[in-house]
Amino acid sequence: MINYLKNRFQLSDSGASEIIRAIVSGALLAASNMIPMIIIMLFTQGLLEGGLPSLQTFIILICGGALVMFVLYYVNYNDTYTVVYSEAKTLRINLAEKLKELPLSFFSKHDMSDLAQAIMKDITDIEHALSHAIPKFYSNLIAFVLISVLLLVWNVPLGLSIIIPTILSFAFLYLSKSIQIRETNKYFVKLRENAEKFQQAIELQQEIKSYRLEEATRKDVAASIEDSEKIHIRAEFSQAVPVTLSGFIARSMLGVTIFVGSILYANDGVTLLYLLGYILASSRISEAILDIQMNFAEMLYIDSRIKNIRSINETAIQSGESAEIRDTAIEFKDVTFAYDDNHVINGVSFTAPAGKVTALVGPSGCGKTTALRLASRLYDYDQGEIRIDGRDMKNIATEDLFKKISIVFQDVTLFNTTVLENIRIGRPDASDEEVKKAARLANCDEFVGNLPDGYDTIIGENGGKLSGGERQRLSIARAILKNSPIILLDEISAALDIENEKKIQDSLNSLIKGRTVIIISHRMKSIENADTIVVMKDGLVEGLGKHAHLMKNSPTYRDMIEKSQLTDAFTY
Repeated sequence: MINYLKNRFQLSDSGASEIIRAIVSGALLAASNMIPMIIIMLFTQGLLEGGLPSLQTFIILICGGALVMFVLYYVNYNDTYTVVYSEAKTLRINLAEKLKELPLSFFSKHDMSDLAQAIMKDITDIEHALSHAIPKFYSNLIAFVLISVLLLVWNVPLGLSIIIPTILSFAFLYLSKSIQIRETNKYFVKLRENAEKFQQAIELQQEIKSYRLEEATRKDVAASIEDSEKIHIRAEFSQAVPVTLSGFIARSMLGVTIFVGSILYANDGVTLLYLLGYILASSRISEAILDIQMNFAEMLYIDSRIKNIRSINETAIQSGESAEIRDTAIEFKDVTFAYDDNHVINGVSFTAPAGKVTALVGPSGCGKTTALRLASRLYDYDQGEIRIDGRDMKNIATEDLFKKISIVFQDVTLFNTTVLENIRIGRPDASDEEVKKAARLANCDEFVGNLPDGYDTIIGENGGKLSGGERQRLSIARAILKNSPIILLDEISAALDIENEKKIQDSLNSLIKGRTVIIISHRMKSIENADTIVVMKDGLVEGLGKHAHLMKNSPTYRDMIEKSQLTDAFTY
């Protein structure tokens, strides 16, 4: 049962155990609701048969029954609500921990708004179902089975008059299950699309206003909202109609019970007291069945949300054994990689020697940045091998690998905190002075001094208060602070002016001495003196060697050099 609940609702071990407790206490509570009716029937039977129990006995029974129900209410409330909210917290933490372990390739295939919705909205919906629907659904089912047995023991025909309509109503609801799931899933997908449109409309305000796209964006978002409203109505109808018809069948049990009971009573097959008792029981049970049906509908409603979280939880994480990396040479051996079905790397082989500078060059889209991501294991390659220290990179724990690598990509990501803390990400245990020293080497001092609070200035979401060049220099300062033996640089000068580029290059020259460096640069002059130049084209290695060798043997390299010279000579 625990494994079923864990898989069905993506619960933790403790959460599944607590849900079972809630189901058991809920079943006992549901069954205890029959206690007042049973006591009254016993009292009435004694009255009719002349064996009226004493008032003291009656009061004791009523107080005892009330006490039992109160205890069960208290236990069930704690099991159902207090514990469930704790489990919702656990679900969010576990999902966040899982996301932290996933490779970068996972995030390239999923929208950020979708992942945020999974943590916030999806788990909120599951939390509501866990506290209001799931335990009650199973506990009421168990209580119904127990009560059904008693009803059959006391009188089979009257018991069947209650049980058969109930089973028919459940069967009708279950047969409509696929329709309900299909329509609610459409609504779920549409809500995700809306969230992505909202986020895009907010993030791209500069482009929207610059190109006067306000009205077009407004119409697009409004049309999407209207479309989602129509889908929502269809989804509600897909649940409301089966639940209503199923409820109609369930309510018919009262009429069936009266009809069957009247025939039995007319033929002396049942006493008036038992007939009234079964009529009362059918009334109470029909209300409980309607509650079960609503709970079942909510469980179907969260089906898409559970599947979304399950797909995240079942995504394979990057594994590997702990290892001490000594030899930092990186060797690509017939490596292939594709983003979904788009093959970017098609059998690449080269070696970046330890302590040397290896440059990757080639036309846009040839796979240079992808190769850098594979070398850092932000992505895992599909076929071939990337070896470091004589081992396949996939067999090395990412934590040990990342300790040895500093990465500076063209697209810089910064946090909405201070300059000091953004740089300290490179080495969290670094002192303030060490952080500032790295900042000086990356030429950050000049612009930091102009900020309102210097190194304590909050720089905004993704460094929104800084220029592109300033953001890039903070990223470089991180790498300098980390002081790793392997350095990966991707177009780090793309957002820098000529003056700052020269200063950064001077800093990098001291940084890269004696380290394994793989660099991508569109400035061909800057990589002419690299120890090894790898020329890539269409996901393959076209040429490999030093500048002079490639000028003679690589048409792509020669063409890039010529175009670079033409670009440098161009005047407006």
